[in-house]
Amino acid sequence: IDPSRLYGWIRDYQITVFESTPALIVPFMQHVHEQGLDMSSLELLITSSDSCSVTDYRVLQERFGTDIRIINSYGVTEAAIDSSFYDEELSKLPSSGNVPIGQAWLNARFYIVDSQLNPVPIGVLGELCIGGIGVARGYLNRADLTAEKFVANPYVPGERLYRTGDLARWMPDGNVDFIGRMDYQVKIRGYRIELGEIETAIQRVPGVRQAIVIDRTDERGHKYLCGYITGEAELRIEEVQAELEAGLPAHMVPARLMRLETIPLTRNGKIDRKALPEPEGSIHTGASYVAPRTKVEQVLAAVWAGVLGVEAVGTQDNFFELGGDSIKALQVSSRLLQAGYRLEMKDLFSHPTVSALALKVQSVTRLADQSQVVGTVKLTPVQHWFFEQNLTDAHHHNQSIMLHSQDGFNVAALRTAMDQMVSHHDALRIVFRLTEHGYEAWNRAVGEVELYTLERIDFSHETEVSAAIEAKVNEIQAGIHLSEGPLVKLGLFHCPDGDHLLMAIHHLVVDTVSWRILFEDLTTAYEQALHGQAARLPHKTDSFRTWAEAQSHYANGPEMEAELSFWKEVEQGRYEPLPKDQPQSSSLNKDSELMTVTWTAQETEQLLKQAHRAYNTDMNDLLLTALGMAIHRWAGIERVLVTLEGHGRESILPELDITRTVGWFTSQFPVVLDMSAGQDLSQRIKQVKEALHCIPQKGIGYGMLRYLSAACEQERFGTEPEISFNYLGQFDQDMQHQSIGVSPYSSGAELSAYAARSHTLDLNGLISEGQLQLTISYSHQEYRKETMEQLAEALRTSLQEIITHCVERKQPELTPSDVMLKPVTLAELDQLVERTRDIGELENVYALTPMQKGMLFHSLMDAESGAYFEQTTFDLHGRFQADIFQDSLNQLAQRHEIFRANFISG
Repeated sequence: IDPSRLYGWIRDYQITVFESTPALIVPFMQHVHEQGLDMSSLELLITSSDSCSVTDYRVLQERFGTDIRIINSYGVTEAAIDSSFYDEELSKLPSSGNVPIGQAWLNARFYIVDSQLNPVPIGVLGELCIGGIGVARGYLNRADLTAEKFVANPYVPGERLYRTGDLARWMPDGNVDFIGRMDYQVKIRGYRIELGEIETAIQRVPGVRQAIVIDRTDERGHKYLCGYITGEAELRIEEVQAELEAGLPAHMVPARLMRLETIPLTRNGKIDRKALPEPEGSIHTGASYVAPRTKVEQVLAAVWAGVLGVEAVGTQDNFFELGGDSIKALQVSSRLLQAGYRLEMKDLFSHPTVSALALKVQSVTRLADQSQVVGTVKLTPVQHWFFEQNLTDAHHHNQSIMLHSQDGFNVAALRTAMDQMVSHHDALRIVFRLTEHGYEAWNRAVGEVELYTLERIDFSHETEVSAAIEAKVNEIQAGIHLSEGPLVKLGLFHCPDGDHLLMAIHHLVVDTVSWRILFEDLTTAYEQALHGQAARLPHKTDSFRTWAEAQSHYANGPEMEAELSFWKEVEQGRYEPLPKDQPQSSSLNKDSELMTVTWTAQETEQLLKQAHRAYNTDMNDLLLTALGMAIHRWAGIERVLVTLEGHGRESILPELDITRTVGWFTSQFPVVLDMSAGQDLSQRIKQVKEALHCIPQKGIGYGMLRYLSAACEQERFGTEPEISFNYLGQFDQDMQHQSIGVSPYSSGAELSAYAARSHTLDLNGLISEGQLQLTISYSHQEYRKETMEQLAEALRTSLQEIITHCVERKQPELTPSDVMLKPVTLAELDQLVERTRDIGELENVYALTPMQKGMLFHSLMDAESGAYFEQTTFDLHGRFQADIFQDSLNQLAQRHEIFRANFISG
């Protein structure tokens, strides 16, 4: 758009009428003003096809209004591109916001209605509809869209009414105030928000010229509001933010504001919302800082600030908007415990502000036993499973990590830290002894024998460091003895680039969550020892022995009997075996080969931040759907049986706290991925999600029933899926910003080469350096490389299809696990969604209370009865302000979901 060429056309052809979008007209007329150009031919200037700010319109009128008639117009192609006009004196113009679109022109009639086409009162938002003989007959060859948008006019028989999809409201003077597209209505943190209203509020701030508000998704997949403004040179973002916080509800204040020189436009001169840049800087939480008042609030705020790495936390700040996640929630719980407070994880997720959570936090009335644990320890289900495998070289089955310090480790400080670690974490002192009844666990005492080994190796002058380290770490990994111990072995390698530290621990006493605890405590104790301080770690939580004992009792309680029928149904199912190139009776770890599938950083980002909005899913829901689809494509199997791993720390025993307890808690359970023929992608995702979310207690009960429960003595729980799946999360984030980092060298072979593989296919996924990687472990004795490449490609394609499908979904869809009504099937919920589509977006479904049932029955029996209709009247002294009253009602409805309820019968 070249202002000089445009002016040349107007001048050369003596143009009298010029109509275009405000985004084109305003800068063009600014150019005319600055250059002092002759516009004497122009008689009528029309701003149309997009909203025009009062500020810009007033400037146009003041500069050119005496010589040129300037009006604001509104229209749609389906009726007429000019269906209304606003042509009032400047004194009648609103003080801020957007220019009204005025009154309907010839051959058009305006209606502002609710979803049922009922007229709305003055000042109330509704959908703008156009009637009159100017309305088109419909869309060519689009009968479905015509039926949706062109409806019978309930007020004029035989006439069509076009539903514009635009939000508007009547003004007291009879003009229409245009708000924006209904498409720009979004839902943030449970609140339904009209973006046009926020834009209007921003444009009321002195110095703002244009304002656009859109919804975006942050790094954790949460929606937030983002505002873009243009304005005077002296305008400051902080002032705009303060004005909005003072005049808008907290949920309507944009979390980010960004200033632009110009708003991007489409080729048609309209605002291009898709071209708005990604904002930089931290997210504003949408609430002013409110200092903690009570002691509990002060402790909570301090703990959040420490865990989240922020300077100050206010009572209205949201934990997840400040960067919280499930792992950080665990750290919050642990630190609160040290401060003398107890927190249930579910409370943090449902009450994520300091003020709300403070009401749920309880003072600790019981501190876990801090004395050392000595003696017999019951086996957990996963430990029973391990010994059931009867593995060759069972002593060689470890988890490990190789750490690196460029400046080297202080050996004395390292030994002091490790002494504290094995003393503090009782499970690290456990050994396993074979008896006539099988293996039993024994917790040794501190000082009884050597509880860990630390071997130092000097490779500082070695030329082939990598090969030398690999040979030694394999030796250390294979050197653990189950019955004599210790089960913790360290190797310290002095190398030219610093020190590399191997930590190898037998899997029987450690799991993935335990490693996070150990790494935090190791760095803490090491730093304390370096500075000559006495080692001081946080209080112990309940011991692994206490958990194992309580779990054994729970396994024989009524809760497990209630789960029995669910798991029996899974056990009794019929499942096809996986096809193999060369079937083998068994395969060993030494036969294993790895194939890794990697998705791009963009695909990974979409999977993390955008894809889950479509069906309210988590990572396992989508990854396992992709796995089921891939197996179906590769092998033609419709019901895919998979062993899924969970962290096994579910709150089945609320009286116990194991947030900082080390041990092997992992739960393993079978899951059926249903890929029945005829299902579309949407149905498959929802089917897998529901199958996973319907698993009782996230699967922890399966192992208890199989190995600990007397209720299963007559049952045989022996299902052995051929596929195992485990998603480890964003693995490389756990050790960021630490003085001790991860070594580039291998930690060696964690498993014996001669032990049998537990599954035909082992799949492990994680995100490293921003990319999702899924590694398939298989035996080359059973599969050719080409066969696994086919499976890998099917997996890659399936997940890509899922990501694309979910990202492109404009409206989220509920599934039965999202609503309170139980039981309800997918088909029933889909029917209900379709039945209520014209009412609005479905948030929840639940059954009526007995009183509500009676009231609904009587209202259906006598629709005219006012028996249950109640009203209150008030005498008002002064002037009634309808817009403020409406805002109050809206906030009331947003706060209390019962006011948004509809009652469905039949």
